Amino acid sequence: MATRYSVQRTNSRATPVVKNPSNNLGARIRVAHSVYEASSLASGDVIEMFRLPDGARLIEGSLAHDALASSTTLSVGHAAYSNADGTAVSAAPAAYKAAAASTAAQKVDILATLALGSGTVLDTDGDGAMVTVTMGGAAGTGTIECTIKYATD
Repeated sequence: MATRYSVQRTNSRATPVVKNPSNNLGARIRVAHSVYEASSLASGDVIEMFRLPDGARLIEGSLAHDALASSTTLSVGHAAYSNADGTAVSAAPAAYKAAAASTAAQKVDILATLALGSGTVLDTDGDGAMVTVTMGGAAGTGTIECTIKYATD
């Protein structure tokens, strides 16, 4: 049986030691949390929940909501922004959670897989990235709450 090392462990074993980014090891966890009270929120409407800072390592998150109405869905993603080299990054309304039914009250994970952004580091032009929740399917009414845990230092 062989011992294998993560990238971070390999860095600490190197000669000379390679310093790991502070958002990888020993980071302080921060929380972004926002609540929106929807009143006949139309399908296709986008709610800007909060802005995450440049360099944030996305750890985990959740989306909680009331039973919004029959045929409604919610997705979580980000608005368009520019990365550090000035390249435009398109809005991705389902980058962190694909659209799923919001017909019953529940709390679900976002950033739940690598493909949905778990562990990614935001590379923005310094302005950060706006996290969005998008209504789909039909109009809905009720409370929508989004929370993301992230590390910057």
